[in-house]
Amino acid sequence: MRIPLTLFLGLLLTGCSSLNPIDWLSPDEVINPPSELVDMENRIGIRMLWQTSVGNGAEGQLVKLAPHYQDGRLYVASHDGLVEVLEAASGSVVWKRETGLQISGGPGVGDGLVLLGSIDGELLALDADTGEERWRARVSSEVLSIPRAGEGVVVVHTVDGKLFGLDAEDGSQRWLYDRSVPVLSLRGSGSPVISDGMVIAGFASGKLVALNLDSGDVVWEVTVTAPRGRSELERMVDIDGDPLVVDGVVYVASYNGELAAVSQDTGVVLWRRPMPAYAGAATDWVDLYITDSSGEVWALDPQNGAALWKNKKLKYRRLSAPAVLGDYVLVGDFEGYVHWLSREDGRLLARIRVGSAPISNRPLVVDDVAYVYGDGGALAALAPVQAENP
Repeated sequence: MRIPLTLFLGLLLTGCSSLNPIDWLSPDEVINPPSELVDMENRIGIRMLWQTSVGNGAEGQLVKLAPHYQDGRLYVASHDGLVEVLEAASGSVVWKRETGLQISGGPGVGDGLVLLGSIDGELLALDADTGEERWRARVSSEVLSIPRAGEGVVVVHTVDGKLFGLDAEDGSQRWLYDRSVPVLSLRGSGSPVISDGMVIAGFASGKLVALNLDSGDVVWEVTVTAPRGRSELERMVDIDGDPLVVDGVVYVASYNGELAAVSQDTGVVLWRRPMPAYAGAATDWVDLYITDSSGEVWALDPQNGAALWKNKKLKYRRLSAPAVLGDYVLVGDFEGYVHWLSREDGRLLARIRVGSAPISNRPLVVDDVAYVYGDGGALAALAPVQAENP
């Protein structure tokens, strides 16, 4: 009865977003318990520079709320409607605002705006300096991705497969791109990326699309993974992780599918390899790092996708996407731990706990500091102290 029940739950969640979609949809998550953490002595020192809390975080909801760094400040939102801007160096509050919304996506920051999407399909733009409301706009459905802004255009991806281009001045609609959503999909929407005058976004159909930022015209479209299998569950190929754009190459992975490297200019697929994932990838400008759907952490050659190392000791711990800090690769897990792996060979070097709630967001690394936002609202700034035999 496991598969029919899973399908039923999945159908109830069709077209919605999640930070940990395999909680609902993967039989492996039921069959395979999380790897137990063994006692270990940290081989590197980790210093907590400061810690605070921002509202109630995700409040146990499957939403996409991630901190954003810009000009020495952290922009953070919680599901209960609170938006805070903090000094990144100290954690002190610059301004805060109660929006009255059930925030489900954001904050996105750009063009002097702080952008927040709600479960009711509302997009709110606040002034980035003061927190004053600039405008509100209605979109077609729930926003479970992070809105983006650049070059006078605000882009938001809704769970019904639409990508809106809005005017950054007043929120009026400039263009609309519509992609149908499969019968069964993860509760997730990949956040769009703005790069070189284009918007790049992944969809539940397994397609990656590049649009002209100003007009919304299609520049190219490519299938990352084609649906295959007899059941709707097997045919799920959602792209829920945000595309990673590095040196003219877009790296993107699909659930139940593959990791692909795509030319940003032409949309030509440079390479593919089997790699079911939903959380997104990271890079240190040398290697590519990714957490797969089962919780294994990989280092890959960005030129061809060849595996350099793999860590299996955190399997089924519902890991976040990885982040790179100096010589280390960081991932959060479902018990609030941040694990520090060697960038060289993937060995576990240390761990530190930031609250007891899951860490679904990738740690945000800026200037050798990792900012970690847990689903329960805990926000901490972490930095390595020293390494012994890294």
